[in-house]
Amino acid sequence: ACLCEKNKRVTSCRMDGGRCRCEAIGSRASVDCSTLTSKCLLMKAEVMGSKSGRREKPKDAFEDTDGLYDPECENSGAFKAKQCNGTTCWCVNTAGVRRTDKHDADLKCNQLVRTMWIIIEMKHAERNTPLNAESLKKFFTDTITSRYQLDGRYITSVVYENPYITIDLKQNASEKSLGDVDIADVAYYFEKDVKGQSIFPNNAGLNVSIDNEPVKLEKTVVYYVDEIAPEFSMQSFTSGIIAVIVVVVIAIVAAIVVLVLTRRRKGKYVKAEVSNFCLRCMCGE
Repeated sequence: ACLCEKNKRVTSCRMDGGRCRCEAIGSRASVDCSTLTSKCLLMKAEVMGSKSGRREKPKDAFEDTDGLYDPECENSGAFKAKQCNGTTCWCVNTAGVRRTDKHDADLKCNQLVRTMWIIIEMKHAERNTPLNAESLKKFFTDTITSRYQLDGRYITSVVYENPYITIDLKQNASEKSLGDVDIADVAYYFEKDVKGQSIFPNNAGLNVSIDNEPVKLEKTVVYYVDEIAPEFSMQSFTSGIIAVIVVVVIAIVAAIVVLVLTRRRKGKYVKAEVSNFCLRCMCGE
């Protein structure tokens, strides 16, 4: 892994022939970080990213919107693929995050789908000057490898886009060696530490300090990318979005009804005029 000094909108960086090479976001084109990136690739990466200029999230990345629940665990400690709360059931991934809509007890979860990529996004408090990207990367890499015992090869990138910090953890089932900690467990410990709810005994949490300067984190969001895309439908939409959709549909239907009634009335009025005209003709007027 390496840091692309000429372009922050890249991913999957690696040393190749003594040079740092990365993939451009949005096009996955190879970028040589020893020189400037072409304007075309930069524009494509910016369009693909959010309005704030942050890097694009994978289309199948999703958050944990349910939070804490009482899970069913295998003897190994892994989540059971099917989780239930009374008569309501859903399927989860290896991180225990719901990846389907909620159904009744007849729901079938044929396999426990692996979470192969976890994206941890943090936002630090407003500062007069940005943090040093290299120092920031070293702090989080060292912290994750020592405090959470994750092999460094699973930390694929630590990106700083002031004021956002993004950490990528990738671990396919085929890559995970016996005894390696799981990235889902690391992300859970990390998130609890950052929120001051540390799982470690007698520990108040993780003190983030870059170049001996404390850094306050205001917000942390974790995104999950599974080996198989999640299976959400309209039921997963928030009630607010559904309400807006319903209002729009009702408005369209009402407009159609008004249009039809208006045309019918106009049609009857024309017929009446023609009829009266014919009667006047018959009477010799």
